[in-house]
Amino acid sequence: MGVNLKGKSFLTLLDFTRDEIRYLLDVARQVKVEKRAGTPTSRFTGKTLAIVFEKRSTRTRTAFETSFGEEGGHAVFLSKDDIHLGVKEDLKDTARVLGRMFDAIAFRGFKQETVDVLSQWSGVPVYNGLTDLYHPTQILADFMTIEESLGSLKGRKLVFVGDSRNNMANSLMIGSAKMGLHFVACGPKSLHTDPAIVDKCSEIAKESGAKVEVTEDVEKALMDADAVYTDVWASMGEEAKLQERIALLKPYQVNTEMMRKTGKTETIFLHCLPAVKGNEVTEDVFESPVSRVFEEAENRKHTIKAVMIATLL
Repeated sequence: MGVNLKGKSFLTLLDFTRDEIRYLLDVARQVKVEKRAGTPTSRFTGKTLAIVFEKRSTRTRTAFETSFGEEGGHAVFLSKDDIHLGVKEDLKDTARVLGRMFDAIAFRGFKQETVDVLSQWSGVPVYNGLTDLYHPTQILADFMTIEESLGSLKGRKLVFVGDSRNNMANSLMIGSAKMGLHFVACGPKSLHTDPAIVDKCSEIAKESGAKVEVTEDVEKALMDADAVYTDVWASMGEEAKLQERIALLKPYQVNTEMMRKTGKTETIFLHCLPAVKGNEVTEDVFESPVSRVFEEAENRKHTIKAVMIATLL
């Protein structure tokens, strides 16, 4: 049976089956080939996209704007200073207005509830470009990069090192559980992943053959890892906690010594960017031949385009 995602929002990978995620990755591979070959495409001619952002962005914004424009569509960027986003107008009302003006909405901000309400009331597909809880478009790019570098996803050991209760660790755990990876979230106990998310992912893993672990033990976590992933130690909005986090997370810095702990020379390094070199990762690892951070960044574009193709056409 074919996959049909037309009209569906992309809010969290929890809402998607393994086959649906596989389909999105396959479409992303196809559009990347088209882009590299210079093949002209115009799938979104006559369509409009609202890009509603509460938070700054480099990769997410440019990925949505360029991929939509390349397909002949018209994207309109709206910051929180441009529209009434739950201020002076009920969020449900804003959602209903945007749904009548646009064919789809991309959102990046703080509360998961905001993107959920936009999806519930707008009547058009809504795409989560990051909330405090989830970052699902990033995971598609990460998985695409792992496949390009290592050839497969299922059974691969993916280790996230650092602040394991952030949106990246949450979403990597969910994606790994769905797609059959061995995922390890490694960090200090005070920053471990929400037990409710771990429990949910452990249930999903029983069906997919995935393995989900949370640990403080760097040696155990890194052994046989195929990919090592990290993120900034203080997410946007948490800058006041940075010094506290530096003290807490210094043992979890990804450096050459840590990469050696995998026991593999082909282990790749991943980071969703932006990176604070010298904190969560050293410059030498970031710039090393095993780093795939810029392939990953490019793949944001192809995977986001794939999500929009799958849900709009």
